[in-house]
Amino acid sequence: MKNVHEMEIKIEGEKWAKCLDNAFKKISKNVEIDGFRKGNVPKEIFLKKKGYEPLYEDAINEAMGIAYEQIMKENDLEPVTQPIVNITGISDGSVIFSFKIITKPEIKVSNYKNLGVKKETAKVTKEEIATEIENLRTNLAEVVVKENGKVENGDTVVIDFDGTVDGKPLDGGKGENYPLEIGSHMFIPGFEEGLIGHKQDEEVTLDLKFPNEYVENLKNKPVTFKVKIHEIKTKELPEINEDFYKDLGLDNVKTKEEFESEVKKTIKERKEAELEDKFIDELLEKATANLEVELNPEIISDEVHRMMEDYERKLTSQGLKLDDYYRITGTSHEDLHKQIEPMAIRRIKERFLLEYIAETEKIDFTKKEVEAKAEELATNYGITKEELINAYGNLDVVKYDMKMHRALEILKENN
Repeated sequence: MKNVHEMEIKIEGEKWAKCLDNAFKKISKNVEIDGFRKGNVPKEIFLKKKGYEPLYEDAINEAMGIAYEQIMKENDLEPVTQPIVNITGISDGSVIFSFKIITKPEIKVSNYKNLGVKKETAKVTKEEIATEIENLRTNLAEVVVKENGKVENGDTVVIDFDGTVDGKPLDGGKGENYPLEIGSHMFIPGFEEGLIGHKQDEEVTLDLKFPNEYVENLKNKPVTFKVKIHEIKTKELPEINEDFYKDLGLDNVKTKEEFESEVKKTIKERKEAELEDKFIDELLEKATANLEVELNPEIISDEVHRMMEDYERKLTSQGLKLDDYYRITGTSHEDLHKQIEPMAIRRIKERFLLEYIAETEKIDFTKKEVEAKAEELATNYGITKEELINAYGNLDVVKYDMKMHRALEILKENN
């Protein structure tokens, strides 16, 4: 492929000698040789006794950076993946590296304007407003004990239960003081429904059958549960009044009409955001269909691993390790890689498309504009501009993001 650059480079003479010298300085403090104190062994004695081999690892790491910088400078390359590096020769006089560097592939876009994608208009019905209000009431509902009433759908019952199959105790089928919301479908079909209409302190026998979609040794098998209802709790929905509005943080709302107007506004804003995302997704999908590019396996693999690292960070924030995820889902690293790959390819193509638009439309920003954006972002994140730049790496990343956002706006404006 035209965007694959393979080359060799030799680091020798003073450059390599300096790398070896720096490597010796790094390890010399821990070197012990008879007749010398630890950390005071002369370099000549060290080399005579141990040779250059113990220095190679640290020296190679330093020399690799020098070699890579030299190749970039001499060949004016802009890699899009991490380089693949091999050592093809090493001695006390030189080290030879072979680099495989992948740059951006050739991109052709036949069209990104007038694609015929229309953005839908957000509409809110009276039914949606009513449903939203009921959801808000449910969220603020107070749970109270139902003293003399019967179990109804939506109630929470506190129960003891004991299950048997073929006259034997069901493994894992016993519990005490277990809170169960009726209608949550946490138990097998018929269990929750069988408690409806019963009262506190009642004992209920439920003769049921495991569903066909169940573990092999239990599916379709009869099971009997003996259930004792200790307590019934129900939700008391708040009245729709000024206290309710204040509980929702709507201090300026005084009437039901004003409240419904606020609810409608919230639903509309949510729908508009969803429709905007849908519009952008459809635009990008249609525009990238007009993009021609041959993607190197390395470019795809790099993007997949970035996305997997993002996913791992997300799992960690939820208190779950990636190995736990594999165990729970019965999958592997390779399975997740395959699952993510189509999304990675789409993301790469979308990025290349926006870069193409930015270049075609000659999108650029002055240093002053970029610094102002960095200041704005830093304020939004509650950090200093310097902290933001350190996190991003440099201002070029901020500028790149600005170009991509502007390219997306142009794509939207032309459709």
